[in-house]
Amino acid sequence: MARYIGPKSKIARKFGEPIFGADKVLSKKNYPPGQHGVSRKRKTSEYGVQLKEKQKAKYTYGVLEKQFRNLFKKAEVSRGITGEVLLQLLESRLDNVVYRLGMAPTRAAARQLVSHKHITVDGSVVNIPSYLLKQGQVVGVRQKDQSMEVINNSLAGFNHSKYPWLEWNESAMAGKFLHTPEREDIPENIKEQLIVELYSK
Repeated sequence: MARYIGPKSKIARKFGEPIFGADKVLSKKNYPPGQHGVSRKRKTSEYGVQLKEKQKAKYTYGVLEKQFRNLFKKAEVSRGITGEVLLQLLESRLDNVVYRLGMAPTRAAARQLVSHKHITVDGSVVNIPSYLLKQGQVVGVRQKDQSMEVINNSLAGFNHSKYPWLEWNESAMAGKFLHTPEREDIPENIKEQLIVELYSK
């Protein structure tokens, strides 16, 4: 299963945003990585800006190029605004929903929970992080794993009302995917139109 395993602080510094979660290095070194990171003031081309936005989206959601391109193709033939549909598809991924429900502190941790068969969809174990959820499906923690420290620590004090497209059931330790989120409900700082322009070239 392909995933990015390189240095995360360096990537966060490249975009100037904590795209992998809270990052102490980013707060200390809020300039791009590399020998000329502090002094580099070169203007980025239009293509460079578009490419950077695509890379930011890929790193944010933990998706590599082939998967990302396939999702874009799917968004392109769907009804609706291509860029928005792309983000909605990314938000519908099982690993992302596990993260949004507070079962894991990061998307990488959520991906691991799914891969290691700790997560169920409608009561059945699903170990495919890229699984796209449909309206009404219920994502839960496998019963024998509900006492896992990493899951309980992550859920402690988590605000489940942040995401109106998800509904949390504390007693069942599960959440329902009510519907695909509207663009204004997706908190990620991604300019999806730039990604559409890049792929349209």
